[in-house]
Amino acid sequence: MRKKFSASLVALSFVLTSSLTAVAQDAKYSNKNALPEIGVVASDAISLDKEMIVGDAVMRQMRGQSPIISDPVLDEYLQDIGNRLVVHADNAKFPFEFFWVNNDAINAFAFFGGHIGVHTGLMRRAENESELASVLAHEISHVTQRHIARRMQAQQRSSPLALASLIGGVLIAMANPEAGIAAMQAGTAASAQLQIDYTRSNEQEADRIGIAMLARAGFDPNAAASFFSTMAEEYRMVSRPPARLLTHPLTETRIADARNRAGDYPRRYLPINKQFELAKARIKARYSFGADYAIEYFEAAVAQDVQRSKEASLYGLALAYMRSEKIEQAKKLMDELIVNDKGNLFYLDAMTDIYISMGQPLKAVEMLKPHVTHNPRNQVLALNQANALISAQKYDDAISLLKDFLLVRKDYQIAHQLMSEAYQKSKRFSQMHQSKAEVYALYGAYNRAVDELQYAYNFAGDDHLEKQRIRARIKQFRDQEERLEQL
Repeated sequence: MRKKFSASLVALSFVLTSSLTAVAQDAKYSNKNALPEIGVVASDAISLDKEMIVGDAVMRQMRGQSPIISDPVLDEYLQDIGNRLVVHADNAKFPFEFFWVNNDAINAFAFFGGHIGVHTGLMRRAENESELASVLAHEISHVTQRHIARRMQAQQRSSPLALASLIGGVLIAMANPEAGIAAMQAGTAASAQLQIDYTRSNEQEADRIGIAMLARAGFDPNAAASFFSTMAEEYRMVSRPPARLLTHPLTETRIADARNRAGDYPRRYLPINKQFELAKARIKARYSFGADYAIEYFEAAVAQDVQRSKEASLYGLALAYMRSEKIEQAKKLMDELIVNDKGNLFYLDAMTDIYISMGQPLKAVEMLKPHVTHNPRNQVLALNQANALISAQKYDDAISLLKDFLLVRKDYQIAHQLMSEAYQKSKRFSQMHQSKAEVYALYGAYNRAVDELQYAYNFAGDDHLEKQRIRARIKQFRDQEERLEQL
């Protein structure tokens, strides 16, 4: 049974979902828009250390309650863009984690500890990589400016009921934004007004900072305004706009302000980004569209050549074929694509799945080997190679590769799942249960994690060193649970 930590902290972590795009302005170009250094602002509300603890706990809870996508290829792509922006962010106090939520709502959100989620629906509407980056820049600004902690200070000056009235809706909002907004609006009038007023202040500040970050990172600073305009036009004639726009309306003033701020930076005319188009095709083929419709959509795209990237259309069609178990057709397309781009992670991932589906995992192992040797801790390469090695019954090799990967990515769920599978198939049951415990812990299910470790302890036999390690891990899980209860 999963225990829950301080409800008010959970609520505040989720309330700070932001608007759809990022706009801002660098003080280098306009001193009147210069912003104060945040530093220890709101440190009396929550310290940075505690913020990271709460952020980690919220992330664990989200893994169990929200449709988070575990897709190494998409994760790699999103994290790369995020990192390119964070390098140019001020007051970045900790590593940022970017992740996908499988939801067609146009949404993105930030919460404690540098966690930033992006809905697949937002990616489907973005026209180019700069528009996606503009959203991430805006969310990063919410975190670096410590808007959640500053909101906590405002809440402390209000009635405790202002906090309680938000709790029901904010958690629902992640999986069902419409329902979440409705639940929050059912709270007291004072709470609703506090939420609106403080959010407006946050949004203006994140707008100013985000566009500066966007420009410094080499993206088109006009992308924020263009995405604003796209969204405003799409919902102009809709009687009830998405929940995101109910709390953060795209007014003409805000769109104009975004254009004006972007005008202070050199415009960048960037070519079509192949990786962006491939990521968008992957989301459509695997997550947004039904299996049959995905085939129809991409077959039409290839035939009519209506997509900006024909390679992306062919890739999307191959994924759609794989989803419908038309493996030979998928392989024919991927053979054509990968011959001209042998190191493309999107292609290597698809070819690995094809070889495994065809009962030829050793071909995948050989294909990936030079790439893994060059970059052994890349999540796409390492996890695909581990999967292929397990399918080829080379369990020790898979375990060795996964151990190395987990040294730097200890919280990557798929790695622990693959490790558990490798241990199970090699009949190493004590280690299997330990790997399962790590998966449960990633969901915040510490009691079930401890149960798995108890099973592991029983399988350890006379290995006293192994038993000592298991006891130590049990204590760590219980200590983590206790820290959360004290928040």
